[in-house]
Amino acid sequence: MNLNQITLPVLDVQKSIAFYQTLGFNLIVESLPEYARFECVEGSSTFSLHKVNALPTGEGIWIYFELNDLDIRVIELQKKNIEFEELPIDKPWLWREARLKDPDGNQLILYKAGGNRLNPPWRIN
Repeated sequence: MNLNQITLPVLDVQKSIAFYQTLGFNLIVESLPEYARFECVEGSSTFSLHKVNALPTGEGIWIYFELNDLDIRVIELQKKNIEFEELPIDKPWLWREARLKDPDGNQLILYKAGGNRLNPPWRIN
C-alpha cells in the first residue's frame, strides 16, 4: 500500500490555489468553486483542496512536505510574502522543520529529514 493523496478542507478554493502555487506546487485539476488538485514537484504524490462550509475544529490537519533545500526555499518563500510561524530549526527527532499555516489554518511543515525519515536511530526492526 502506498499513500498517494490527501485532501485538505478549505473555505475558498481559488484563494488556496494561489497560495499553493506560490509554494511551488503544480495545479493539475481545477474544478471551481469546489475542488483543485496539485502534484508535488518531486515524486508522484498529489494533494487536493475541497471546499467545505465550515473548517474542522481543534488542531486540524497537519501536512508535511519534504525539501532537500529547506533553508534556501524558506528564504525564497519569505521574499514572496509567505509568513512562517517557525523558521527552520533542528528538532529532537532529527528533522529540520519550518512551520506555516495555509489560508484556512491547515498546519504545513516544510522539512528535511534525509535518511532519518524512514530510518531513525530508534526505528523498530
